[in-house]
Amino acid sequence: MDERVRGGTVPGDRAGGRPRVLVRRALPTEPAVRGSASLFMTEAGRQGIRADRRMVYVGPEPASEHVALALRVQPGTEILARRKMMLADDVPVRVATSYFRLDVFGGTPLCEPGFVRPSLQAGIEALGHRFGRAEEQLTARPPTEAEAAVLELDPGEWVVQIVRAGYSAEDVPIHVLETVCAASRHVFPIVQVTGADEF
Repeated sequence: MDERVRGGTVPGDRAGGRPRVLVRRALPTEPAVRGSASLFMTEAGRQGIRADRRMVYVGPEPASEHVALALRVQPGTEILARRKMMLADDVPVRVATSYFRLDVFGGTPLCEPGFVRPSLQAGIEALGHRFGRAEEQLTARPPTEAEAAVLELDPGEWVVQIVRAGYSAEDVPIHVLETVCAASRHVFPIVQVTGADEF
């Protein structure tokens, strides 16, 4: 199988002096991967990629329109953001931001800096929230200036934005995860989470 499909470093393909990599991000996410300590670290590890993640911001910020819609608040409402950068073989490939309503999660351990241990999902459940359902929306678009700089994108490169909105068993929006992926560094396999490979 072509290395470009399996994931890992692509020989001879360099951008900005760095080796370009391809990582897989399954849609929808397998439950076992989603429930792990880190979706990215688990997926990359399965692909033989040296993965790293860095928390770059934890704090309040105004809700963008699409995040506000998912959290059922007004655009511009102060919400909690937890933003991290993902690297594969030292190449930046994703920026993932978890968003939470401050009226639900303000003053909780989720507001503290650093990673939530053992996992973010466990931290949410420890506060009494049980996941009921989720929705994922994928959009391909040009990057913002900030995204192009952080992901070290070449001119003309696009990003893929995945917004996953998680709701509790009581249908309360409890977690919105926005992942901005360097499009040229990702493959998005479409899988059946039930194990049936039928289309």
